[in-house]
Amino acid sequence: MEPLLHPGWPARLASGPVELQPLRRRDAAEWSRVRLANEQWLAPWEPTAPAPWAARHTPAAFRAMRRAAAQRARAGTSLPFAVRVEGRLAGQVTVDNIVRGALRSGHLGYWIDRAVTGRGLASLAVALVCDHAFGRAGLHRLQADIRPENLASQRLVERLGFRREGLLRRYLDIDGDWRDHYTYALLADEVPGSVLGRWRSLTGGP
Repeated sequence: MEPLLHPGWPARLASGPVELQPLRRRDAAEWSRVRLANEQWLAPWEPTAPAPWAARHTPAAFRAMRRAAAQRARAGTSLPFAVRVEGRLAGQVTVDNIVRGALRSGHLGYWIDRAVTGRGLASLAVALVCDHAFGRAGLHRLQADIRPENLASQRLVERLGFRREGLLRRYLDIDGDWRDHYTYALLADEVPGSVLGRWRSLTGGP
């Protein structure tokens, strides 16, 4: 058996109606359905790609994505979680590009089904992953890069304690062009108690 190169994977996290777990083979059809239904909601924030949205979100595309994510997780460079809300697939939260050694950092990314927005569930899922990354996975810093136009995502990370550190000019090729991004970061010692505790204090959630 190939040894795990970091202690944070595999993992299952849960609070209230939200569960986070590794992507499963049997999620292919459900993932495809959710992503196709959310094209207008998600496409402005997605990397530029030559293939149309429908072709990139088939069950076969999911299987290829899942294999690549599992390989990075085994190598210790990613924590790729599926988000389930009341048992239904509703998004993903991933800590990717994990670097160990003196840096011990990773990049945070996430998406959520528009059908479950407005209930604080995306921020709950991100809070759970942040605590796991700083705890069992042993990271010191999480970075989230967000387009200036994406005010909802900025509010999400700011409420959880992330600080804006600067502007990255024409940083990523997103939705057909090179886009500026604000870079946000959270350090393991910046949130007393836990990120989940901060989320609960703000929302009154479980």
